[in-house]
Amino acid sequence: MRTVVVLLDSMNRHFLRVYGNKWVKTPNIDRLAEDAVILDNHWLGSAPCMPARRDIFTGRLNFLERNWGGIEPYDITLQQKLRENDIFTHITTDHTHYVETGGENYLQQFNTWEIIRGQEFDAWGSRVKPPELPEKYHGKVAEQYELNRANFKKERDYPTPKTMSSACDWVDNNRGADDFLLMVEGFDPHEPFDTPEKYLELYEDDYEGPLYEWSGYEQVEEDSAATRHLRKKYAATLSMADQWLGKLMDRLQENEMWEDTLFILTTDHGHLLGEHGWTGKNDMHVYNELAHLPLMIKLPGNKRAGDRVEALTQNIDLMPTILEYYDIEIPETVRGKSLKGVLEKNVSEKDHREVALYGWHGKTVNITDGRYTYFRAPAREDNHPCYIYGAVPTTLWSFLGRGKEGQIEMGRFLEYTDYPVYKIPVTAEGREDRSIQHIRDTLLFDLKNDYNQRNPVEDPEIEKRMAAKLKAALQKAGAPEEQFERLDLK
Repeated sequence: MRTVVVLLDSMNRHFLRVYGNKWVKTPNIDRLAEDAVILDNHWLGSAPCMPARRDIFTGRLNFLERNWGGIEPYDITLQQKLRENDIFTHITTDHTHYVETGGENYLQQFNTWEIIRGQEFDAWGSRVKPPELPEKYHGKVAEQYELNRANFKKERDYPTPKTMSSACDWVDNNRGADDFLLMVEGFDPHEPFDTPEKYLELYEDDYEGPLYEWSGYEQVEEDSAATRHLRKKYAATLSMADQWLGKLMDRLQENEMWEDTLFILTTDHGHLLGEHGWTGKNDMHVYNELAHLPLMIKLPGNKRAGDRVEALTQNIDLMPTILEYYDIEIPETVRGKSLKGVLEKNVSEKDHREVALYGWHGKTVNITDGRYTYFRAPAREDNHPCYIYGAVPTTLWSFLGRGKEGQIEMGRFLEYTDYPVYKIPVTAEGREDRSIQHIRDTLLFDLKNDYNQRNPVEDPEIEKRMAAKLKAALQKAGAPEEQFERLDLK
């Protein structure tokens, strides 16, 4: 069997026609939807980028025990299990967090890997003298990205087009091959929202204000014209990613490797573009725009093409799903559930999962049962007790625990492994802790009557029921004991 997994970073479900959008142009994702099963109730696990990938590769929730970090030495990964069973694995990606501090050991899980340079802060374009930056702009700009994009002379030079072209070449070079997993990760439509002008022209943009192509990860202060422009820049970036995704789909068909291949399209998390008064992610509540994700799975033989599934699913379900399609035993450590039975109608959708549990480390812990979403905030203003557990003490661009070395413990603190790990306290300083000032309130929303989550529900009985479901889900997930105290769920 063959599997192709395409992950487009920060792909918003509500910008896709298959999920009800009418103005964003994604003809190739629409074409995929005609052959695929559409999962309507698919949810985040851990976020942002690297926590989501650890979820996908291990079938476990990262955010309950640590923040952003690498694959740990005690992790049992999808790639490891495939390779043990003679399934070849390859990844091509422009997601440069894989080769930065805090992204250790992900690429090396694959038999082979290719990294495409130039996205975001990738230390690629190199000049001693920094480039000139615009005097006026909204959101963010970055010297490194200005250096990088100086190398984008034509559309095919942009990183996501180069990633998809690399995947096309891999397909050509492996025509007729079987027993492989090809993972294709395009960083787009993650910010900065940068494309050739023709993609923005699709959306008749008439904005004339300061440069605005990079969300500020903050509350909106820009005027409505700027926010509309940012949304169109995002849509343009998604349209470019879609265009090059179509080339990969075409190449699989040309090489007679489409119909009998398991083809999965999804994302890691969403992105706010003015909704709830925010842009970006990380510091606000985990609203549906961030947590309710697209997932399309084209089955071998195009079975159930165009059908829709309502079962509650999460990113941690992808690992066991792929293993089961290869008839590989699912490790005991996995907490995700294979979707194969649901996809092939051998298991009732209602029996797949009662709740989805999701969030950012050290922030609210969130749950949905499909009808309600419940955001449980930390009980104390100092967010104590809160710890990071891991054997590799790195996080995004830095090391963990500096300045509090005397407070770090080491021991066998995780219930699913005997491997000793660091127990690092999270304090108000350092990259491992982001402010919780914007998520101090516990919130309950009724998705049936308020999907956009604008009017919190105040119903003690419903909240009590959702809190009980949350506590049970944390216990089932093997959450560290202090999470129950931190959330006042003892």
